[in-house]
Amino acid sequence: MDSKEIRELIELISRSDFSSFELEREGFKLKLERATAVPGLPAPAPVATVTVPGSLAESAAPAVGGGAEQATAEANGLVPFNSPIIGTFFVAPGPSAPPFVEVGTRVKRGQVICIVEAMKVMNEIESEIDAEIAEIAVADGQPVEYGEVLFRMRPL
Repeated sequence: MDSKEIRELIELISRSDFSSFELEREGFKLKLERATAVPGLPAPAPVATVTVPGSLAESAAPAVGGGAEQATAEANGLVPFNSPIIGTFFVAPGPSAPPFVEVGTRVKRGQVICIVEAMKVMNEIESEIDAEIAEIAVADGQPVEYGEVLFRMRPL
């Protein structure tokens, strides 16, 4: 599924009465949810969750970053967690909210660990493994490429 198809689905959902939409296809899962509006405040933007299986993300992801740095991290038992999409990396759900994770945080598979905003859609990115966050490789608010290392994790 390409970005044009995803954009069309988001537009369709935003014009409809659906509050939730899920699509799963060949190892790709897309979930769109419309948040409920609070009286007096504008409706929030839709939130999309993109889940890419670890083996697919690792095999399809281009190598981004320093080779020596990555080799050292792998030698220490750390696993890179790569961005599944292009966008802007956010470590917290909002400017005044606490971060999803910090160095040393233990996460479970399926737990939201960051947001990558793409085309004004806040995509919640979930951990693919049970792990401890050993390094956050990207600064909050920084643009990221597909396949760029976001975190280095120590599997549990």
